[in-house]
Amino acid sequence: MNEIDMNETDALMSIGAFARRVGLAPSALRFYDDCDLLRPAHVDETTGYRYYAADQEPRAVLVRRLREAGMPLTGASVVLDGTREEARAVLEAHAGRARDTAAAARSAVEEILRDLPGGVRRAAAVRVDGAELAGAVRQVAPAVASAAAREEFPVLGCVLIELDHQEMRLVATDRYRLAVRALRPASTEGDPCRVLVDAAALKDVASWALRVPDLRIEIEANGHGVRLRSDGDAAAVRDLPAADGTFPDYRMILDNMPAVRHRVIADRAALGEAVAAAGPEGPLTLRTDGERVTLTSRGQVTATPAAVCTGPPVRIAFDPYVLLPALDAGVGPDVLLEISSPYEPVVVRSADQGSFTTLVMPVHDAGATVTGDE
Repeated sequence: MNEIDMNETDALMSIGAFARRVGLAPSALRFYDDCDLLRPAHVDETTGYRYYAADQEPRAVLVRRLREAGMPLTGASVVLDGTREEARAVLEAHAGRARDTAAAARSAVEEILRDLPGGVRRAAAVRVDGAELAGAVRQVAPAVASAAAREEFPVLGCVLIELDHQEMRLVATDRYRLAVRALRPASTEGDPCRVLVDAAALKDVASWALRVPDLRIEIEANGHGVRLRSDGDAAAVRDLPAADGTFPDYRMILDNMPAVRHRVIADRAALGEAVAAAGPEGPLTLRTDGERVTLTSRGQVTATPAAVCTGPPVRIAFDPYVLLPALDAGVGPDVLLEISSPYEPVVVRSADQGSFTTLVMPVHDAGATVTGDE
């Protein structure tokens, strides 16, 4: 307000005096006046000098505290002039953003420090249920390459273990299948890390982990290996050495998957039995049509299990011994097949477990067709 009884001007403070009293610079007070956030009690029309009253001090101090906390002016005005509920909502939202920003900054700085010469990385560690880990190993292990393929590509006989601040992932592939299982640990600590371990050795350890309810998994940050131990029994420890090699970039495969055009939901056991019954001779052709799929082997229809099919009809061929393990590795009564085209990897998911994904490569089929707008 600019109009004031001149007899009261003696009770007002100059901008400099008020600035010292509330801990704000005079330039900041001018800025807050221009923004209509903290108007002076009186402005001399001749000189333009600003004067402030003592009862403005609480508002000025609150402005200073809000700005020290990084509150934007739009939010500060709500806290100053809005209702109690509006002020609380703005403050809580700002506090959440501040925590996220601080955490991201801390993580970035710590990563830079670790990458500096002489930087120290903390060993990654998570805590998971032993039975859940054993189940995850059971699901991904079938995607490990055969002995013949491992002789040429030893890395395909390994399982990749990845730890970050949210998940633990197990990944395996034989170039025709890719299996990924994500686990949500009860707790995590240390730096993100990845290590390759021999699949056979991991399966042996998984059998032991099945009997350990509270299992702590540690991955050495230098990649030397994995240590599994029970917090309830200091003597219960198993070590897995790290394997050499570079695992295929599975994330690039997943990130570049084309859009799904066909979905098939079927009874997992029934479809698995039908695939197994077709035998190993030649490719097994799957054709979708409305409420069932038709399986054909060597030119003969072998089964027509019920299914829910969405998208245009499609014909696609598989190696039965590649598709069958992907079906067996699932959980629950149903299985979901997500098909982009007869020539792209097919995603096989457990309808009841979104944390497990298998990719299966189809095989060449001269009669493979797809209708629609492809």
